[in-house]
Amino acid sequence: MLLPTLVTCLAGCAFLLSPVSEGCGPGRGYGKRRSPRKLAPLAYKQFSPNVAEKTLGASGRYEGKITRNSERFKELTPNYNPDIIFKDEENTGADRMMTQRCKDKLNSLAISVMNLWPGVRLRVTEGWDEDGHHSEESLHYEGRAVDITTSDRDRNKYAMLARLAVEAGFDWVYYESKAHIHCSVKSDHSVAAKSGGCFPGEALVTLESGGQKSISDLRPGERVLASAGSDGSGELVYSEVLAFLDRDPVTWKLFYTLHTEAGARLSLTAAHLVFVSEGNCSEGAVPARGALRTVYASDARPGQCVLVSEGEAGQRHDEGRLSRITRVTVRGSRGAFAPLTQQGTLVVDGVVASCYAVLEQHSLAHWAFSPLRLLHRWTGSTGSHSDGIHWYSQLLHWLGRMLLDSGRFHPLGVAQGDR
Repeated sequence: MLLPTLVTCLAGCAFLLSPVSEGCGPGRGYGKRRSPRKLAPLAYKQFSPNVAEKTLGASGRYEGKITRNSERFKELTPNYNPDIIFKDEENTGADRMMTQRCKDKLNSLAISVMNLWPGVRLRVTEGWDEDGHHSEESLHYEGRAVDITTSDRDRNKYAMLARLAVEAGFDWVYYESKAHIHCSVKSDHSVAAKSGGCFPGEALVTLESGGQKSISDLRPGERVLASAGSDGSGELVYSEVLAFLDRDPVTWKLFYTLHTEAGARLSLTAAHLVFVSEGNCSEGAVPARGALRTVYASDARPGQCVLVSEGEAGQRHDEGRLSRITRVTVRGSRGAFAPLTQQGTLVVDGVVASCYAVLEQHSLAHWAFSPLRLLHRWTGSTGSHSDGIHWYSQLLHWLGRMLLDSGRFHPLGVAQGDR
């Protein structure tokens, strides 16, 4: 009886997760193929996104030069893709060395080039720089940047080549000169693809006993402070921890820290969901129903409000109160943990957050985890208490990637369930 019911629930998840555009009725459906989206070439000297290269919205800060003798040299990997021509004028193979993320984006771009211009290949004129030929703090020194052209060196193609690079997923693309396009990526340390949606191990949750405990020491079966509201608002309650959707005590992760006027500081990885106010917010107010939405931690901005569980002098509220985000900082920490509660929410370091990540809607993610909560109700277990990604998260990741448009996911994440 258990297995058929779970299968039915999973089928329902698959149906709900399927793109809206593939439904019946008027508009696009199974009987009509979408026309391809027309790509707009970049203009000369244009860069995308329209922010500085070494900012959070693009490829991120410079982390230091990598040399062949440095410990970080192991972060680079050679690219021997036969569909890419490497100029390699130094004859050292340096242009082939790059981070894994840069390699993945470059390989994807190579396919796009061949598809658009049959017989033409992607050409890399500059890659990792070990000789100091670029400006100070250039991402070429970290293997995170490449300068590219097409193999036929037809400069009339470069504007579209830049657009193809944007579509391939490079974090910053610059039509830098008439002779080449400059592309760069975030560091592998900072990419959500390696962190999904988690909290740092030292983050604190509040137990039903009234004490606090670090997330790294939390165990399934314990009850922690959470929000009863489907949008994060409403009464604060104690909710049972059913499982860890991801538990990784050792890997180094990058965390966005939201600092609030109330003094609370919530740290989460880029793809994790947090509840914020819609529009203006009043410090200390109780949010009206429907006034909150979820955003990725990497999209949270100063001026928005989050829900906090405590007021002045640590006074506990019966429900979350709004507190304005004053600034957002980024820091690294070892270990990442993603507990799942019965409510789908929890209070971490005094701030109400979602248990979910990668997928943009909290309500949809909570619905998708209904079968796992049902399994726990029937058996008292979710079938996994070990480190790593929970099997159900992996299953949802597979379903989501099969059925969902990539635009539904965090742009930096691999959507490993709710990592």
